[in-house]
Amino acid sequence: MPLIRISLRRGRPASHPAAIVDGVYRALRATFEVPENDLFAVVHQHEADEFVFDANFFGFQRSAGLVIIQITVTNTRGVTQKKALFAAIAANLAGEPGLKPDDVFINLVEVKREDWSFGGGVAQYVA
Repeated sequence: MPLIRISLRRGRPASHPAAIVDGVYRALRATFEVPENDLFAVVHQHEADEFVFDANFFGFQRSAGLVIIQITVTNTRGVTQKKALFAAIAANLAGEPGLKPDDVFINLVEVKREDWSFGGGVAQYVA
């Protein structure tokens, strides 16, 4: 079960947040074998002074269109799957909503199976 957090500057077209969530979710389904309907995402929109980044870190040309995507997942995937996920997200978001690849920043956070409770105060993966 991934938990998707998306941060971007406020002022984008209303269709962008949903398109970004969809692109990330489709990439997770394709590369991480995420089951259908396993979708939990939050989108945070910030004013320009609350969304701070270096436009050129690591040699990229980031713009005000930068989107920061943080995905929390169980630590069960290898490097090959992670690379495939990153590439699929960038490709999906280039298509819709038309993000530049340099404006797609992804951070994967891995946790253990016992670190999840899907409801009811129960650790379902280890119950």
